Amino acid sequence: MGGVDHRTEILPTGVGDARVTWYEGEAAVFVLAVSHGAGGGIEARDLQALARVLPRHGVSVALVEQPWRVAGKKLAPAPKTLDAGWRDLWPALAGEGLPVIAGGRSAGARVACRTAGELGAAAVLALSFPLHPPGKPEKSRADELLGAGVPTLVVQGGNDPFGRPEEFPAGGGYRLVEVPYGDHGFAVPKRAGVTEEETMGVLTDGVVAWVRSLL
Repeated sequence: MGGVDHRTEILPTGVGDARVTWYEGEAAVFVLAVSHGAGGGIEARDLQALARVLPRHGVSVALVEQPWRVAGKKLAPAPKTLDAGWRDLWPALAGEGLPVIAGGRSAGARVACRTAGELGAAAVLALSFPLHPPGKPEKSRADELLGAGVPTLVVQGGNDPFGRPEEFPAGGGYRLVEVPYGDHGFAVPKRAGVTEEETMGVLTDGVVAWVRSLL
């Protein structure tokens, strides 16, 4: 990402090598370790926006490319395999000696929620949490979100077919920031009259405010 200093390292896990790209925060007080979903990599607009903005607010960002993606595979493995790779990476992600916020978008958010308690995550950032498969609200994954056991922020597009903000259970002990008009990838239709820069500003402003509340 142009203009932002970063470093990349390959880290072995029991399910293959992962790639972590670090964006060091200024006087950092947290690390945000955040992974991608099943349909894309760390080039996702929300992950890139976080890596660009958060380091200026005392958060080092580690963008994690899961082993299946590094290996060039097109389909994500089973959840237990995703969890295993994340667990193996955790010592390196926590190696800065700072509290680590576990994060992810979509399938990566599910991994962060499922493993937060056992790994000792300080909090969870769930981007585009897939509350249910599109068109199948009866197949809810709310138990994963509610079971994170640590402070949790959900950032959800207003038009996300995997779960619109109003579909999330009330009183779940988490915060939710809505990105108006956003789909599962936080893209907004042109008719909404909102630029991608403005959309990503809603996302990053919400995350920055939430991180400050954790201090």
